[in-house]
Amino acid sequence: MDKLVFEQEVYTFQIDFAHHVSNIVYIQWMEIGRLKLLEYIGLPVEKLEEKNITPILIHTEIFYKKALYIDDLVKIEVWVSKLRNASAVLSFNFYNSKNELAATGTQTGLFINMTTKKPVRLGREEQEAFRKVLIEE
Repeated sequence: MDKLVFEQEVYTFQIDFAHHVSNIVYIQWMEIGRLKLLEYIGLPVEKLEEKNITPILIHTEIFYKKALYIDDLVKIEVWVSKLRNASAVLSFNFYNSKNELAATGTQTGLFINMTTKKPVRLGREEQEAFRKVLIEE
């Protein structure tokens, strides 16, 4: 199974008063990573919505190890670390330009029926798609 890897530049507006990347930016990068992962496995949001399914977040956790700065090109890894019938846990690693681990994080998502707003079990097709990036921990 594979991790999805992509890079993000750090922009001046992402820097906080302590002169490093603001904590909220990591959550924005996680959002980008989730969308990229869904596209990578062939289940972009639009395809899920055609099935009347949408993912929602129920938990986010980030552990900061090293600060990121304006001159960093951030490498981000994302993968599924737990896959259940109606939910998934995504894991993230953030690396600085020296390839040092700067932060780790997880997000738990729940799949819901867009009409009823109740949890919905993923079908066989969706389960198989997520297995492409499943690395259980």
